[in-house]
Amino acid sequence: MNISVELTYSPLRDTYENEIIRFIKALRASGLKVLENPMSTQIYGPYDRVMDVLNREMKASLEAVDQGVFFLKMVKTDRSDYEPHF
Repeated sequence: MNISVELTYSPLRDTYENEIIRFIKALRASGLKVLENPMSTQIYGPYDRVMDVLNREMKASLEAVDQGVFFLKMVKTDRSDYEPHF
């Protein structure tokens, strides 16, 4: 089963950029399809693989900061090829 995940990470501290950059680079290195924009990051792939990577990298990020928030949406399908039809 393939999934699509949209994720926003907000470390709750003034110096947040380094941890966000580390997190995104780790996602890129995972071999999953990763798309980014200024508001969020999208990850696409097999459920077990995506969840393994997110579990490991979210834990590492939360351990690296005092406080942080992840906002996550998940869809049971690979939406990486979506193109508007209008």
